[in-house]
Amino acid sequence: MFATKFTAKQQNYLDDQMKKVSRSFALVVSYLEEPLREQLTAAYLICRVVDNIEDCTESFAWQQRRFAEFKRLLVDPAAAVSVLEAWGQLEWPGLTADEQKLMTHRDGGLLWDIYNQLPEGARGIICRWTADMADGMNRIVDPANSPLLVKRNSVQVLQSADDYNRYCYYVAGTVGHLATDLAVAHYDFTEETAAALDATCEACGRGLQKTNIIKDFAKDVTRGISYLPIEWLQRVNYTPLALDGAGLAWKRRVLGDAISDLRAATRYVLAIPLDAVGYRIASLLCLFPAYQTLLQAAERQANLFTGRHQVKISRVTMIKCIRNAREMVHDNAGILAYSRAAEEQFDAYFLAAQN
Repeated sequence: MFATKFTAKQQNYLDDQMKKVSRSFALVVSYLEEPLREQLTAAYLICRVVDNIEDCTESFAWQQRRFAEFKRLLVDPAAAVSVLEAWGQLEWPGLTADEQKLMTHRDGGLLWDIYNQLPEGARGIICRWTADMADGMNRIVDPANSPLLVKRNSVQVLQSADDYNRYCYYVAGTVGHLATDLAVAHYDFTEETAAALDATCEACGRGLQKTNIIKDFAKDVTRGISYLPIEWLQRVNYTPLALDGAGLAWKRRVLGDAISDLRAATRYVLAIPLDAVGYRIASLLCLFPAYQTLLQAAERQANLFTGRHQVKISRVTMIKCIRNAREMVHDNAGILAYSRAAEEQFDAYFLAAQN
């Protein structure tokens, strides 16, 4: 187990920053035991730094320099003073005010101090997987690459289904590995358990990311990007890019692809030992809301990929997910039944729409 004693100032900083960038993940990590909670929170915020570089609307050459500086911080966090002070002089177009603040020394410096104080093992895990994430995002924005992103109707679109899965690996599959490796070390899981989790953690991350891509499709298109690949979009004459909808079979295929990965995410949760209570609840609080999001999309499929595209679960549904996660934390049969029932309801919604 990697042990670290965090000060109240450090814990408050991590909690405050997490609430600013992701209230949903702040809820997830709140169920983790110490020090895994602080380690995974710090890791998530470092992932947000990578995301901010990729989301910034500056040129590729500019982003490439920032990715290189980020990787320097991973191996030499003491360089944060000079790097973040320089970043604080930049504009960071395309980011929210809170996202921009995380890139400055005033608001982001303590994150790198915390990272520097982590035990070598935990820091090594975070370094390995966030560096892989940064390298992947660097490839995506590189116009000299074999085409990952191409232009279609003024929208940047991923080229193929392989590119779609590769993108989801870069931004979420890496996080699946990172969280798994930290959990394996924290709970001292057996080699057999670690292997079972490693076998499904990428699909787990992909499923959560694809759910978010479906949820945010309209918002992404309006800012000029689609993560659903041309290979799929051309089958419906690119109408989703104009928010003109698509056929029922196409919608089912897009949502069903994400459901397939959530099925693997269910196997991931089932492989977590019953005594790793915090990690099981946290994992269920990722899985259950993802299923409910896709169920809502299926129920309201007539609006999908149109100007009325709106896929976001209610607060009441989220409260139910929390209750279910806490009630089923030790109930593998119940978790499996939940996932199967969700998939059956998913099929029922599309069957009803077809009739």
